[in-house]
Amino acid sequence: MILLISNILCWLIPLLVGAICGILGYLLGRLLGGGSNDNVNEVDVDVYKNRISKLEADLAACKTSNKSTFTGGNSSGGATAVASFAAGTATGSSGGTTALAFDAAAAKAVFGKKITQDDLTVVEGIGPKIRELFHNHDVTTWAGLAACSVDKCQEVLKSGGKRFEMHKPGTWPEQSKMAASGQWQKLKDWQDTLDGGK
Repeated sequence: MILLISNILCWLIPLLVGAICGILGYLLGRLLGGGSNDNVNEVDVDVYKNRISKLEADLAACKTSNKSTFTGGNSSGGATAVASFAAGTATGSSGGTTALAFDAAAAKAVFGKKITQDDLTVVEGIGPKIRELFHNHDVTTWAGLAACSVDKCQEVLKSGGKRFEMHKPGTWPEQSKMAASGQWQKLKDWQDTLDGGK
């Protein structure tokens, strides 16, 4: 009888210890693993909230732009809209690039940060030092950069020394043209596919 009880205890104690360890492991896993999953969900929610707020700001900017551009529904209102649109366009000083009047709200809605007019650093691949090089060569506007050839951009980079020659300005004039014409969403979408302006 004693031998039977000792055999049962030899099997029962390891089973109880194993069950307790399994339960504790499960509870610790839920406690530690569940918190990080909640953080991931919170980050996803924040990303979508930011995206929604940007889209709402873009929509508000479009509505404001449409109200000021298109007034009235009759034929004289249409003429006013055409005149308003014509007044809102400007011709760039170099190359005849047509640029819309700068709309900071629309640019901010797309990029999520304040954009100043003719800031060349909006172009993917151009930083403050390269912007300074272009300013030294009298290229100070998006329309001016849009009118530059890629070879001219290379010359500007070479004037800064060896450290600037590695940059690839192949897309810079086209990006500048989009900025000058207020095509913010198209520019942002294209820049998302670029790697340092290439």
